[in-house]
Amino acid sequence: MTIPGRRILNFAGFLGCAGMMAYALYAEHVLYLMPCPLCVFERIAVISLGLVFLVAAIHNPQGKGRFAYTALVVLAAGAGVGVAGWHVWIQNLPADEVPSCGPGFEYIVDEFPMAEALKMIFTGSGECASIDWVFLGLSMPAWVLIATGVIGAFGVWNNIRRA
Repeated sequence: MTIPGRRILNFAGFLGCAGMMAYALYAEHVLYLMPCPLCVFERIAVISLGLVFLVAAIHNPQGKGRFAYTALVVLAAGAGVGVAGWHVWIQNLPADEVPSCGPGFEYIVDEFPMAEALKMIFTGSGECASIDWVFLGLSMPAWVLIATGVIGAFGVWNNIRRA
């Protein structure tokens, strides 16, 4: 059995990220699960990772060029794992340690300087601590953590391997 080429597997990574985003949009628009501020950043990381895979599939770099895509996969997947990990941590805080609910994402971004807005978003809020969806005992941020970690590791393997 032969392993498919790097281009095909990069496209598969893109499809994995596209599938994650398709489900996130389904959950938002059909199941009416509105994303909290941390969920929005998780989506940005997944979209970024998907775009890296898509560009890598189109470009299909040979030689040392593939290591640039490996670095971009590490950055995008690392951002997704980091934000999702923080989100899972907030969800598992004792009730008395959960930050109070703050203003919504759009209000924060519109009304505060970017540095202060990011600090407020990553501090988390009560809405980020709520668990509205569970599959096999894990919340959606936990699944995002697992999926971005696995897809990121897959992308690193795919782009550093010899053809």
